[in-house]
Amino acid sequence: MLSEEVSQHVKVVQCGQGADEVFGGYHWYPHMLRSNDPVSDYMRVYCEHNHNEISDALDPSLAGGDYSRDLVENYFETAQGERAIDKTLELDQQIMMIDDPVKRVDNMTMAFGLEARTPLLDHELVELAAQIPAEMKIKNGGKHILKEASRGLVPDEIIDRKKGYFPVPALKFLRGPMLDFVHGVLNEPAAKTRDIFQREYIDRLLKNPERELTAKGNSKLWQAALLEYWLQIHTGQPKAA
Repeated sequence: MLSEEVSQHVKVVQCGQGADEVFGGYHWYPHMLRSNDPVSDYMRVYCEHNHNEISDALDPSLAGGDYSRDLVENYFETAQGERAIDKTLELDQQIMMIDDPVKRVDNMTMAFGLEARTPLLDHELVELAAQIPAEMKIKNGGKHILKEASRGLVPDEIIDRKKGYFPVPALKFLRGPMLDFVHGVLNEPAAKTRDIFQREYIDRLLKNPERELTAKGNSKLWQAALLEYWLQIHTGQPKAA
């Protein structure tokens, strides 16, 4: 919706993608500064679900191995950085950033003929930032070196304002029509026979829609309903009105 509206007025925009990954702005980075067990600590502070919970939620035939942990462990073994924090920054830049925020921005802007430029991902800037000690990036709430370099060029009230996101309230609070929608999706015959989730898990979430939150404070119920709704749409099976 944002890209659609902006495209009515301009054809090229600049965005700040990469600032957090390149200059250490996310909340999990300080934890990794003092880590002696990089894989376990990264999984604990980054992931919304641990493997035990996934096994509790999914049908036993789908739970499988702990593939997320395997990915992190394999990446850290070959990462160029020696410290946990440097491995983490490298992983986030090479995998998480590319396949999530950058791809998302590119898809949404190009859907409306809007070109998004990412100056903070200029390769020379990224290479320079990689040479800066992580401590100088992560201190004072993150992106410290970027903020200090911007003072005098950007108003302090912008530099020092609270970190902002694009939150969707329904991801945490499911009430009224949204909760009715979720009930409809997860109680469809297709949902009950698909054998992705264990029914006991879904019933527990439906009973306490606002109590069951992920480690990052998002709704487990919404995540389950969103996957099921996507499958209903794309398999041609009935979906909630």
